[in-house]
Amino acid sequence: MIGTEEDIATKGYGIGDVATDFKLKDVTGKMVSLSDYKDAKGFVVIFTCNTCPFAVASEDRIIALDKKYKEKGYPVIAINPNDPELQPDDTFELMQAKAKDKGFTFPYLYDTSNSVYASYGATKTPHVYLLKKEDKGNVVKYIGAIDDNVRDGDAVKDQFLAKAIDELLSGKQVSVTETKAIGCSVKQKKA
Repeated sequence: MIGTEEDIATKGYGIGDVATDFKLKDVTGKMVSLSDYKDAKGFVVIFTCNTCPFAVASEDRIIALDKKYKEKGYPVIAINPNDPELQPDDTFELMQAKAKDKGFTFPYLYDTSNSVYASYGATKTPHVYLLKKEDKGNVVKYIGAIDDNVRDGDAVKDQFLAKAIDELLSGKQVSVTETKAIGCSVKQKKA
């Protein structure tokens, strides 16, 4: 079911919605938007941060996903939605250090406007949105968790995100379109 403009404004994107582009600052200082990726077939947009134990436990998996799928047309775009006034270890400078220390192979963007995470409806870190480029735009095909064990990558039995990307690459519909994102709540001031 495709959400109305009002639905999207209050609770974020649903499956089938077209995600609008954004322009956010990467840890390299460069501004990045989805439209920069002319040859991409879609995107793995992951809301994550420096501090949440669930996000930290997912970092190696996110790097592996980017390495596996970037060349196949589905690059990872990581976005930190946290307000550093509420989560002091999520400053831009500490994001830069994290990306360098971990060897991130993907852009790690700073949502200083606090608008991108809200438009997506991201509530957790990590929270994944798989987008497929179609004529009408970047269509949301999967929302939720990376896999079925956010705490322990070695104990994963079901790789939700990888399976969804593989299905899209095979020309199939995504069989599991939504799972529950498990993680820390996005740290933002209440409106």
